[in-house]
Amino acid sequence: MSTTPRQPATYADAGVSIEAGNALVKSIAPLVRATRRPGADAEIGGFGGIFDLKAAGFRDPLMVAATDGVGTKLKLAIETGRHETIGQDLVAMCVNDLIVQGAEPLFFLDYFATGKLETGVAEAVVAGIARACTAAGCALIGGETAEMPGMYAPGDYDLGGFSVGAVEREQLLTGDKVAVGDLLLGIASSGAHSNGYSLLRRLVEGADLDAPAPFDASTSLIDALLAPTRLYVKPLLPLLRAGQIHALAHITGGGLLENVPRVLPDGARAGIDAGSWPLPPLFGWLQQQGSMEAAELARTFNCGIGMVLAVAPEEAEAVAIALTAAGEQVFAIGQIEAAPKGCDVRGTAGLWGQTADWVASHDA
Repeated sequence: MSTTPRQPATYADAGVSIEAGNALVKSIAPLVRATRRPGADAEIGGFGGIFDLKAAGFRDPLMVAATDGVGTKLKLAIETGRHETIGQDLVAMCVNDLIVQGAEPLFFLDYFATGKLETGVAEAVVAGIARACTAAGCALIGGETAEMPGMYAPGDYDLGGFSVGAVEREQLLTGDKVAVGDLLLGIASSGAHSNGYSLLRRLVEGADLDAPAPFDASTSLIDALLAPTRLYVKPLLPLLRAGQIHALAHITGGGLLENVPRVLPDGARAGIDAGSWPLPPLFGWLQQQGSMEAAELARTFNCGIGMVLAVAPEEAEAVAIALTAAGEQVFAIGQIEAAPKGCDVRGTAGLWGQTADWVASHDA
């Protein structure tokens, strides 16, 4: 047996730098502080985040929670060193899910995990999270930064987000107000948002990501692919509080076909006209790259519509005007029909790259 004395073991020897973690917390503190709102004014660094619902002005609130990630879009950000906007994707995927139930996002927590903490990368990601929280009106009240050597390849990291919102009990959206004859309005997306990227990444294999996009010479392909998910909270909150919206569907994984039926009651079916809005060039190019059927497009990508609203016919014009004034692009895309719960997206020959008239359907 060797009698050579061992050097004292340290956490740093195992690849974990407590100093780097402390430096990151110190550097992001001003970013977090900038997201404060009524109900959240504590400093980060404690064992838990605190939110005061009474200070936020709620009388009889229901709490609504959502958690999500950004899928394999994260892989594109890592491979290209573009970390500045992926934080907005993380926030948007959570807070947009809260708003569809009528809830105002109140606070957000993030989870950042990596093999070796690279402060510049983590700072860029958290800065994007903080900017998005401010834009959505929710406070970034805490999170977790985990340095786990051996769990991730060099340069890799993973993200998770968690958000809580509140809604006055009588304003909760459950879909029970949806009626046959309601009109469907679609709010434009800002790109592929954060869904379908496992297929999208396969379709762009071998392409020069820094070159002008084949479908838009004014931007690079990578900038088009990493365009951050749009935040719909602030434009929709006033309309929800005024009772002008019967239901909302956030168009994420499952596309139009599977997300719209999630907010419909039995006996209500969404009929969507694919010719009622222009398919963004990105999706037309992806369709050509993959020779995709219309049904596959409609259940994989948002196809240019990030949020769908069901509204009474007499409210549709006012809602569209208000959203347009708030900077959104709005399209009348269909209506609620009396039929088994589900969704039909219909198009004519030439739409979405198809050679004949088509219907893509999903029965819920």
